[in-house]
Amino acid sequence: MAKGHRSQIKRERNANKDTRPSAKLSYARVSVTKACFVLDAIRGKDIDTALAIVTYNPRYASSLVKKLLESAVANAENNNGLKRENLYVAECYATSGPIMKRIRPRAQGRAYRILKRMSHITVVLDEKK
Repeated sequence: MAKGHRSQIKRERNANKDTRPSAKLSYARVSVTKACFVLDAIRGKDIDTALAIVTYNPRYASSLVKKLLESAVANAENNNGLKRENLYVAECYATSGPIMKRIRPRAQGRAYRILKRMSHITVVLDEKK
């Protein structure tokens, strides 16, 4: 059991919060593996290079990641007061979301299950030291 008053516990929890600018897209209609192909390409790159990569990537997930990246840059500039030139993609990852289950009719009265996967995509930026 935690010690101290509830407000003190909350204060300690909030002191350990990550202050890096980020953006999150929840319930994206793309599977985690397909999103990770795009995210692996931009991880560790500076903003201009990462935006160029996702702009000319033919995958569907790259359009989602591009909007997410632009949102994270806007958050960094407006909320944290950081310069765009100093930013790079520190972390980017996709976690699995809920799965929509659908039925596909097959021969002889059988039914095959179709899994329409969703993912939660997160992009975290940081300043170059």
